[in-house]
Amino acid sequence: MSHKVLILIQGKEVAASRYRILQYIPYLQDHGVACTVREFPGSLKDYLGLISILPQYDCVFVQRKRFHFPFLPVFRSKARRIVYDLDDAVMFKNSLAGSPYSSTRQKRFRNMVMKSDTVIAGNTFLRDEVLKHHSRVTVIPTSIPVARYRLKDHSVKKDRVTIGWIGDHGSIHYLEKMKGIWDELGRKYPGHVELKIVCDVFFDCENIEVKKVQWSQETEVAELMDMDIGVMPLKDDPWSWGKCGLKILQYFGVGIPAVCTPVGVNRDVVIDGRNGYWAQNEREWIDAISLLIEDRIKRAQMGKEGRRILEHGYTLEANAHRMLAVLEGGTEHTDKADLQFEMRGTG
Repeated sequence: MSHKVLILIQGKEVAASRYRILQYIPYLQDHGVACTVREFPGSLKDYLGLISILPQYDCVFVQRKRFHFPFLPVFRSKARRIVYDLDDAVMFKNSLAGSPYSSTRQKRFRNMVMKSDTVIAGNTFLRDEVLKHHSRVTVIPTSIPVARYRLKDHSVKKDRVTIGWIGDHGSIHYLEKMKGIWDELGRKYPGHVELKIVCDVFFDCENIEVKKVQWSQETEVAELMDMDIGVMPLKDDPWSWGKCGLKILQYFGVGIPAVCTPVGVNRDVVIDGRNGYWAQNEREWIDAISLLIEDRIKRAQMGKEGRRILEHGYTLEANAHRMLAVLEGGTEHTDKADLQFEMRGTG
């Protein structure tokens, strides 16, 4: 008899939905878990329809969003078991807000966590936030299907070195705030460097060519392979501490080095000077990227090391059995030291 799981997501094209749960479905189904996927209700009719089917399932997996009063207690009373998954610091406001703190967000997060049977956190910062309200929490890092990703051939010469960024419109402000850095690199290496943005919104720079590429699931790996250096700038704030480093994992998937702001998971997956560089101010960003622009062999070596660390614990293949265990009623407790060792590898 199969274990029936209802999976509630934000959307099939949303990165969090794809990488946190949808990619695991073939594995889950092969191991006796019958999965039904629905998007979060958007109307009263949708909510009522959801309530009516909850008793049919052994477990409901809720990805990131929080149900609020008056629906949450009804949801809890009808669902046999609730697994709540989060990969963002939903208890705080995002980096564009004047202050990250919100009593409303904290309350909604607390209520959702307390009504859940088990919580899956994407990193140790989120785990620690959950532990303030619930003891049953498992860390499963955001992972990528490594079999989809092919290593870049750094020996192929290009006219320009491509600095790349991939993401959604909600995060592009981090990149846009660094226009001065991109322009400075354009002036330093005229005609020899470009900035590539894979997204659905874009911006222009004055002194560096910006390649604007509409994101597509079908082409994202090819677009990543066209990059030579991947970047992930962030702010050092509570919202950023909850980030799970998907961009960096994708860069490592194709074997390119990453330059990042060293906050949250970025500090764990990017080992400064080994598979990329940390950069905290304008001078450090320019110096780090310049080193990689000028040294193709270093890019290849660092990219290869990034791929090795990725394969050690950040792949669908490495974490599918852990997701299965949680959905079937088990849990794993991973402390911070163990997780960081897993992230950094053994060498």
